[in-house]
Amino acid sequence: MSNKGTELEYEKLSNLITAIILSNNSFVGEIPTSIANLKGLRNLDLSNNNLQGRIPLSLSNLTAIESMDLSSNMLSGNIPQQLSELTSLEFFDVSDNLLTGPIPRGKQFDTFGKSSFDGNPGLCGGPLSKKCDNSEASPPEEDPHSESVFAFGWKTVVIGYASGTIIGVILGHIFSTRKYEWLAKTFHLQPKANGRRRRVERHRQQM
Repeated sequence: MSNKGTELEYEKLSNLITAIILSNNSFVGEIPTSIANLKGLRNLDLSNNNLQGRIPLSLSNLTAIESMDLSSNMLSGNIPQQLSELTSLEFFDVSDNLLTGPIPRGKQFDTFGKSSFDGNPGLCGGPLSKKCDNSEASPPEEDPHSESVFAFGWKTVVIGYASGTIIGVILGHIFSTRKYEWLAKTFHLQPKANGRRRRVERHRQQM
């Protein structure tokens, strides 16, 4: 807090403040993320103002919050999915804003009625009659064409490898059984002298 140019820090204050009720004013700007530092906050009411921007993701750190009213503002963007993890949240109202996207699913959010989200033409799912399409409700699917190309590429590699292995085995068998003459005749290679004949001729020359 600032008093006559002097800033004072009250470390225990964050746990002592249990309610912020600032409804029916003309506040503008965005919701300050520093509100999330108030660990003891149980009631947050910022309704009926002119607040803009997104709902801060940091509000999911308010683990003791029981009531959150952000209705009748000009908030935009999605409702953070992490807010559905606030197990102590019993009242939630974001009606009459400019919010878009799917309503988060969760144990607490499933208990909130249609009136908590009315007045947001871009919202879908949950208790609203507007259902989310596939692009909003689920992550994008992988391109099946790219998957088939990948699979085909691997099949080609495996077939090529298998073919090379078979050819190598056949050639090895030809050389091991001394059928090189057949291979030379077939592929027009230079004839290979017999190793035993070389040794005999060399022995005769020495004699």
